Amino acid sequence: MNVAVLAYDGVFDSGLASLLDVLAGANAMRDELPEPPPAWNVTTIGFRRRVRTGAGHVVETVPVDAAEDADLLLVPALAERRPDALIAYVSGPDSAPLRRLVATARERRTPIGSACSGTFLLAESGVLEGLRATTSWWLAPYFRTRYPAVTLDETRMVTTSDGVTTAGAAFAHVDLALAIVRTTSPALADLVARYLVVDERPSQASYTIAAALAQSDPMLAAFERWARIHLDQPISIADAARAVGVSERTLQRAMRRTLGTSPVRFVQDLRVERASHLLRTTDLPLEAVARKVGYEHANTLRVLLRERTGTTTGALRR
Repeated sequence: MNVAVLAYDGVFDSGLASLLDVLAGANAMRDELPEPPPAWNVTTIGFRRRVRTGAGHVVETVPVDAAEDADLLLVPALAERRPDALIAYVSGPDSAPLRRLVATARERRTPIGSACSGTFLLAESGVLEGLRATTSWWLAPYFRTRYPAVTLDETRMVTTSDGVTTAGAAFAHVDLALAIVRTTSPALADLVARYLVVDERPSQASYTIAAALAQSDPMLAAFERWARIHLDQPISIADAARAVGVSERTLQRAMRRTLGTSPVRFVQDLRVERASHLLRTTDLPLEAVARKVGYEHANTLRVLLRERTGTTTGALRR
């Protein structure tokens, strides 16, 4: 398989390196399998012979024309975590050649993959319209607002839809590369993951900080603050809406539009976050932790933690 990995000025160093290193590792370990899959022929392409990464390192590339013969195009993230600056870049003139490259690859039906902020480049190029995707959990409110035609699930670590694969936050570039290897050889993907000591992590949910998501909207930030104060009590969404000066319907709509969830589920996320912290950092019995986050019965919290984090209360405590 011919894989073209795009390097461009400002590219996230670890994202670029992760893609190259995982695929190189897969090539090196192929022969350890009884039936090795075909090798990956990886080429680093760029719009100039030398590009400068976000950390200032110089990477040598071959011309982007090589993408015409590629069986897969990978677009690493931009080294930019500020949402406003990220959106200004992906929609501005500096990224126009990147957007054209991605759109042209899509027209040729070349599979495309990206992670973290790179998913904004894909969405801005139009290749994600009508598809399912994921992105960095903390960028999800901005992504959802700018690209309403994309079905976003930021809890996923990797999502593939109609030949376009997207992955979550910065180091999900590793997950993206392993997912590519897995399409050809699950056994080799498992082997590479073991050598790299990378655990399987299908979800970003356990990493999400609910408060960080809410900060993208002043109304939701006010609701989040109110909910935290009342977290150890039964919470009425109607009371919460009145406290922040809006109708319950307005709060529901804002939550759905910006975070893709409901106020009730958001409060549950806050409770999971708080309970997980208490289990990791205190010796409080589960019953006491449950009461501190508004649940009368410990089993209610136990079930919720398993559903949202994929692990048990005992594992969180350890």
